[in-house]
Amino acid sequence: MEAQGGITVRQALDLPGLRGGLPEVVVGAEHLDRTVRWVHAGEVPNIASLLKGGELLLTTGLGLGTRPADQRAFVRRLAERGIAALVVELGARFERLPETLVETARAARLPLVQLHREVAFVSVTEEVHTEIVNSHYALLRQAEEVHRRCTQALLGGGGIPRVLRILADFRAGPVFLESAEGQLLYAAAPGTAPGATPAAAPLDVWQSLRGAPAARRSGPPAGSVLVDVAGGGQGTGAVRARLVMPAVSAPLTQVHRLAAERAAGTLAVVLMQARLEEELAARGRGDFLTDLAEGRVRPEDAPGRAGVLGFRPGAGPLLPVVMRLAPEPAPSGNWAVLARAVLEELTSVGVPVLLGVRPVEGRVPLLLGLRAEPERAAVADRVATALRAGVERAGLERTGSAPPVVVVGMAGGWAAAGAGLRHAAQTAAAAHGPGDRLWYDARGLDIDLLLWRLREHPDLAAFVERAIGPLLAHDRTARPALLATLETYLAHAGRKAETARALHLNRQTLYNRLARIGELLGRDLDDPGTVLTLSLALRARPHTP
Repeated sequence: MEAQGGITVRQALDLPGLRGGLPEVVVGAEHLDRTVRWVHAGEVPNIASLLKGGELLLTTGLGLGTRPADQRAFVRRLAERGIAALVVELGARFERLPETLVETARAARLPLVQLHREVAFVSVTEEVHTEIVNSHYALLRQAEEVHRRCTQALLGGGGIPRVLRILADFRAGPVFLESAEGQLLYAAAPGTAPGATPAAAPLDVWQSLRGAPAARRSGPPAGSVLVDVAGGGQGTGAVRARLVMPAVSAPLTQVHRLAAERAAGTLAVVLMQARLEEELAARGRGDFLTDLAEGRVRPEDAPGRAGVLGFRPGAGPLLPVVMRLAPEPAPSGNWAVLARAVLEELTSVGVPVLLGVRPVEGRVPLLLGLRAEPERAAVADRVATALRAGVERAGLERTGSAPPVVVVGMAGGWAAAGAGLRHAAQTAAAAHGPGDRLWYDARGLDIDLLLWRLREHPDLAAFVERAIGPLLAHDRTARPALLATLETYLAHAGRKAETARALHLNRQTLYNRLARIGELLGRDLDDPGTVLTLSLALRARPHTP
């Protein structure tokens, strides 16, 4: 195996210090390409406890013990520590190495070397350490050269594909950039020298590593290099992407990891800059849509400004839509991810889209170009589905949290688009209802909007308490829960058969519950005024403390 940030045992034995001791490899000649990470000299029986692995251990044998059992234990502990080789200087303790020592080293596959002449261990240590430091420095120079080339490529407009191609050429194999979720973003393969056999296509390699069915997916082979590319997501050190160098065409060494780590730093800057640009663009579109909603853009000027932003809907009506993220806005840095994910999902809708973000309000406004007004409901279904899928892809849906609220306004021309966006945004803040509701029609939320605007007025809470307070008190202390029965009954306009089916109750049980509700509230549930009062109280309840 090639040395990784050090020298091999073979190279160390060939240095003047050890070569002057007339080294003889007694055991493990086939393992002399092991990397020497450090040199240590010692004569104590428990020397293994002081080592970390990769050392070249120099000793005269005084700590090996006299009994075969001690010698076997000494060698086994060294092998377990993973040292590179054991070098024993003959003369002070042994004229020749004990057979027990030799056989144990052979069984443990530990290189064992004997020196026939005395050497200065301190000189050997200095010499080998100098070579190790020089080797590390050489690796750093190679990695820095790759980093320099990558930086130049970016400054010259080469982009991420060019950086990956430089890395692929350097490691003579494919290189991939994947998302934090494991989706392929970019792939690069090394250039093929004239007359050489072309390497496997990088996408074929990726398919075998990541794209195969779970039963056959192997993942990157052992020895591959995977380096996280930091991004501006949630939390310090959040991963934006991952640089992958699979060990499929040639073994990877420490210099490949160093080069990948330096390139990852450059890629992080590029990705963060791209995210910043994406977020600024998304905020700019959101500002335009908000200005349109607030009447700060004249209808006759709106098409031109929208065209500059890439929105050219044609002659059909415009459909205003607003998504409110619930229960709280996305953290700073995630709006670009959200905007990109949602836009990618919206491509399947098949209509022109202008999408922006409003981080302060925690909402996403958008305009869509329809061919005709009758398309409104069908397009709204597809848009709401795409919006939710984009939120999920961006990682903003939290376990146990309410789904995003999507409100769809009325379709119309540029003159009506601003008012439609404003109405949709206002009603999105007031919307409350079943979590499985795909989207809300803004027209159906006007009562909720009125009640939401009264949310801080004490009379609203007092009204709710007078209307359904006894029912709320009952449900806090007794079963069954009657509030859900009343909500379902009113939602089905007092139709008892449909209410019973919705609640999975037989009719007599429902009749008993309704009678108990009327008794607790002191009201006749068949009275139209009572129905109106209770319906308003139930819709006002989410807006009260």
